[in-house]
Amino acid sequence: MDAADLTAFGDSLAVPSVVCLWAAVLLRAPAALRSPQQRGLWLAVATAAAAMTLNLPDVVTYAMRDPDYAHTVGLFRNLIGVLSAGTVLYFVAAATRGRALQLAAWVGTVAWLTTLVVLDTAAPEHTTHTIPPQGDPVPSLAYWLFLISAHLLANTTCVSLCWRYSRRTESRGLAAGLRLFGLGTALAGLFWFAYLLKALFGSTWAMPALPLMMNLHGLLRAAAILVPTLFTLRRTSADIATAWRLWPLWRDLVQAVPHVALTKPRAGRVVELLWPPVPRNLLVYRKVIETRDAILILGEYVAPGLPELARTHVTGHGIPEQRRTAAALACVLKEARQAKLAGRPGQPGEDAAWELPAAMQTSAEGGDLDDEARFLVDVARAYGSPSTTDFTPLGPTPQRPHTP
Repeated sequence: MDAADLTAFGDSLAVPSVVCLWAAVLLRAPAALRSPQQRGLWLAVATAAAAMTLNLPDVVTYAMRDPDYAHTVGLFRNLIGVLSAGTVLYFVAAATRGRALQLAAWVGTVAWLTTLVVLDTAAPEHTTHTIPPQGDPVPSLAYWLFLISAHLLANTTCVSLCWRYSRRTESRGLAAGLRLFGLGTALAGLFWFAYLLKALFGSTWAMPALPLMMNLHGLLRAAAILVPTLFTLRRTSADIATAWRLWPLWRDLVQAVPHVALTKPRAGRVVELLWPPVPRNLLVYRKVIETRDAILILGEYVAPGLPELARTHVTGHGIPEQRRTAAALACVLKEARQAKLAGRPGQPGEDAAWELPAAMQTSAEGGDLDDEARFLVDVARAYGSPSTTDFTPLGPTPQRPHTP
């Protein structure tokens, strides 16, 4: 790929990069404006999106039609770029919880913006803001050095922080977001370093790669602020899948023990997921808790010897060892549910012939609810399997004497 092809490829990413940036900014706006920790990062990406929008080839071509308009767009684009650098420093300050650094970031940004306007006003009459291949930078070398220094300072500080904190955090989402943002910021830093070489030494060897660097920087920053959204979507999808698989077992148990349900069950599984009776982020939690409560109550209707018969039954059906506990519990629940619905007397308290499986005991004692959810999904899968349907205790179901 020669220099012209590299430049053309980089330019082809300009519109997709800006579109992705604005989409990410709009999607994350509600959460970012509520959270001081996310506000600086969101502002940095929003201002970068504005600056890159003004740098789109079509926008630049349109601005060049009127010399006065070209000057205004060029100056405004540079000022927005410095504001973006300032918000990057604010993001660094907010992440380190340095109040003095946050104040310094805003004071420094205002000072930088003011100085750029003064340098632009003091320069000879001009239209565009550029560093031509031959001749002096326009409007002045001081203007460009001041502009480039703002970006290099902010980008270098941000890359260092993102690298350091991404290695320390235990949150996978935060680490991924910091690395993506740091990588995008590093590309922006290389972009401005190439401009520094051009301003000071007239070096142009890196210029063909600059559009690619800047537009990849935009895509990476958009991806960085979308990481929480992607993790939320992933969690929501996993919760929907878990709730879907748990529903048949939960429905049958709640039919036998209806008072364990916090809300009245919906008419069907699809309706339950599309229109959940509780906040969506609590749907799996409620299903797991209500299923566990129903299992505890149905334990009072487990006949003596039934768990042992169930384990023998699933072993004889060739069920893998890691799923035998769940399959045996499914068989026990089927019989206990039938006993409850048939009106047979239960045996409450410590005399019940049964105990919770280890996966459920750990969760009940404050362990990981996700482990219990996975175990109950295995129970639900076994509950509808032929091995559970075929399970029938040998002989009549033993009856306990009823204790008033």
